[in-house]
Amino acid sequence: MQLRLKYAPVPENAARFAGDIVMSAAQVSGVHLDYTPDSLASVDAILDGFRAEGLTAEQVAETLFGFGCYVGEVLTRHAGGRWRATAADELAVVGWPMVVELGGQRWCNPIAKAFKRLENGPEDSLRYFYAVFAPGGAR
Repeated sequence: MQLRLKYAPVPENAARFAGDIVMSAAQVSGVHLDYTPDSLASVDAILDGFRAEGLTAEQVAETLFGFGCYVGEVLTRHAGGRWRATAADELAVVGWPMVVELGGQRWCNPIAKAFKRLENGPEDSLRYFYAVFAPGGAR
């Protein structure tokens, strides 16, 4: 899938992608995203709306990338994560140029999860994804 992104898909730009999606969510959906774990339920609801409209991942790929960065920013701000570039030997498995590292050998792929959320629906809840990777679970 070829993405037409506003910025280079590097860890240093993840917060910019997230900030853009926060503004878009407010303007298009009237949803206030505040980078809290609870706000991920609103992202789930927005993506449910996309599914209900029959939108495909290809049609909204850049938006999904932005929502993935938003999820990653929630993890960096509340779960001690940090963005890092995907290592060359991981790229074939991960499929995206950056992931969130959570300490030790733990990492997660919030960008891929946003795409899966659209494709699979509630079984791939972003709120639950956060709860799995955050220390102590959901907050």
